[in-house]
Amino acid sequence: MVERVIATKSALDLIAKLRAEYGELLFHQSGGCCDNSAANCYLPSDLTIGPHDIKLGEIGATPFYMSKTQYDYWKHLQLIIDVIEGRGGTFSLEGSTGMAFHTRSRLFTSEEWQAIEVQALKDINN
Repeated sequence: MVERVIATKSALDLIAKLRAEYGELLFHQSGGCCDNSAANCYLPSDLTIGPHDIKLGEIGATPFYMSKTQYDYWKHLQLIIDVIEGRGGTFSLEGSTGMAFHTRSRLFTSEEWQAIEVQALKDINN
């Protein structure tokens, strides 16, 4: 199965560090504005996941969500969550670490996109 969101080793290491400090986490891909389209990391009690949010997958045993509206624009892309030096989004938990989650992406190949569509049809029929 093709994964819609993956993480680099650096991102997985930072997630593990945050999980050790805070416990359960979740990610939500910001749509821009004040967080500049960043992958933001939250405590589950700090963000309400609503009916218009889509779970893209998990990275580091942490669920990763995006709004349906944003997903409609990004659905042909695999998100690759990485880490860079600097301050991330003002709402994201890693802000005090001197590191920031950073979203990269790549276009799915034709074969991958076909596999995603086949899986989506199976999910609908189950």
